[in-house]
Amino acid sequence: MAWDEWERLKADAARRSSPHTRLDQLSASGTAGGGGAAGDLVVHQDDLGAVGHEAHTLFQDLHTGTDLNRDGAGSTMPAAAALKSHGFEMGGALELTSEVWTSQAKTVLQACAHISNHLDYSKKLHARDDAGIAAVMRGRDGSAASVSEIGKYLT
Repeated sequence: MAWDEWERLKADAARRSSPHTRLDQLSASGTAGGGGAAGDLVVHQDDLGAVGHEAHTLFQDLHTGTDLNRDGAGSTMPAAAALKSHGFEMGGALELTSEVWTSQAKTVLQACAHISNHLDYSKKLHARDDAGIAAVMRGRDGSAASVSEIGKYLT
């Protein structure tokens, strides 16, 4: 692309765009922007709940299936120690394998817990934010705020 072409495209874009804030609105069909764009982000509480549930289920399954006890080591470490005490080189290799396995398993468990907890927190936070915005956007008598009143928040 030549430099003059780039400058021309920038000038065209500047002429077309408005420096003012524009609020999208719902069309009669109920989609944002009035055009029914399929790119609108929509997340339903049920969707978030399902993802959170799956993350929690995976956490529980991994926790019981990864051979980690309260100390975080599992039953492999005592076997590695016993082999090492009897002079078997395999004891050291088994110990290293157990350490790597334990580290990786804890990382996956932590990620599952983080996903589940974050989704729960996000749902509560956004519900509280929505309630706060709805309260601000109401008049003193409970009616919807006028467009001119809403415009004060945007400038």
